[in-house]
Amino acid sequence: MNKVLIYIYIAVLFSSCDYFSLRKDDREAVARVGENYLYKNDLDNIVTDNIPKQDSILLTTNYINNWIKQQLLLSKAKINLADKQSEFDELVSKYRQDLFINSYKEAVVQEYLNVDITQSDIDKFYKNNSQNFMLNEELLKLKYIKLNNKIQDKKVIEKLFKSSKIEDTKALQEQHLSLESFHLNDSIWVKYSDLLAQVPILKEMDKNEILKKGNFIKKEDSLSLYLVTVKDVLYRNNIAPKSYITPTIEQMILHQRKLLLLKNIEKTLFEDAQKEEQFEIFKNE
Repeated sequence: MNKVLIYIYIAVLFSSCDYFSLRKDDREAVARVGENYLYKNDLDNIVTDNIPKQDSILLTTNYINNWIKQQLLLSKAKINLADKQSEFDELVSKYRQDLFINSYKEAVVQEYLNVDITQSDIDKFYKNNSQNFMLNEELLKLKYIKLNNKIQDKKVIEKLFKSSKIEDTKALQEQHLSLESFHLNDSIWVKYSDLLAQVPILKEMDKNEILKKGNFIKKEDSLSLYLVTVKDVLYRNNIAPKSYITPTIEQMILHQRKLLLLKNIEKTLFEDAQKEEQFEIFKNE
């Protein structure tokens, strides 16, 4: 935690009079540190009715002990950091302002931001920014399966896997109970690192051998059989395909809209206040 955050934290403690500086009154006190009291009703939300009594006692005891420790730390901080009071006050004031402003901005964004993104929006953004979407690792269109080495119909499954017929793919999907893991949709792009995570045995192979279009790979270990077919490959530094980058594009479009919305709101707010003479700028001569 950096020094600024520590100062803010301590300053917030200083200003938390409702909790930390309660004077003793008609309520039932459960603990005291100096002139500060912790009251029974402060513990109302600590435990719920559905927990055992012993757990309730433990939770309450821990809470009281932590409150005492915090009060002792606060007392020591007030003594040793008294010269930081004005600095803390300034930081807390700035933090409070930012909290209000940012909360207001988020409320405005939630109410007015247009979150509807059409395919035309995506196409236009991709066309205008495609050079910003260079791949930093290889992508593959592929399918793979992992199955137990001991199953009896292993050859049947391998034949279905190697087939490009739709009906054979459907038949293979129906065999999912025999498959330990699988990916059969070879129309979507998959990161090379994700392939290695799913089929770690491929780490033993040369990367260039894996990244070949139309490549069929068959690997076995003592427990499992792995089958992989590589349909297509895109290499590093190529432009990412639109289908792969679409979720990122959608987030970037929303971010741009958010920035523009906030900019327009600030401009309108300024211009309206100027017309109504709500502020004045003094010239120093």
